[in-house]
Amino acid sequence: MANHLYKGDLPNGLHLGPVVAIDCETMGLVPGRDRLCLVQMSGGDGNCHLVQVAPGQTEAPNLCRMLTDPKVLKLFHFGRFDIAALDHRFEVLAAPVYCTKIASKLVRTFTDRHGLRYLLQDLLSVDISKQQQQSDWGAETLTPAQLDYAASDVLYLHRLKDALDRLIAREGRTGIAQACFDFLPTRARLDLAGWPEVDIFAH
Repeated sequence: MANHLYKGDLPNGLHLGPVVAIDCETMGLVPGRDRLCLVQMSGGDGNCHLVQVAPGQTEAPNLCRMLTDPKVLKLFHFGRFDIAALDHRFEVLAAPVYCTKIASKLVRTFTDRHGLRYLLQDLLSVDISKQQQQSDWGAETLTPAQLDYAASDVLYLHRLKDALDRLIAREGRTGIAQACFDFLPTRARLDLAGWPEVDIFAH
């Protein structure tokens, strides 16, 4: 496994494959308020590619091209937040997408353990550390521990998707899962537009 850190954007000519796992690190948990600092990605080959986003930066052409490529499935855990954070910073809506947290909630209704750490433990017998989760991601220089932590959030998502897809198919929920994934970018935009916790389908 290797971590590749870039400033501002992915390098020209880098192709991460048809399914790219993506996660974001920000200064907080409010996409419209808290600055996007880091975007980490993996094509499922054990390597992580990390883009450090500068304060005030609003363009990352290569990254945005991948986010909107209809031939590349963007794989998230709790994509609702990451999609909103990316859209707020770069004004680009990631699609098509898959979210392992939504997938887990659709089929693992016997538990409330849907966080990434729990899913990796339960489905892949993998333990990851969350020690750096609340560190300062806006620092000019990120530590090796921060980079390793960020990488761990994407390196296992391909395997996790495979395990969840088997459960979704077993329970006959493939269609409804896909419909949820298709709606997810719109849900992220509703968050940014001021409807974060409002159920627009309620009476």
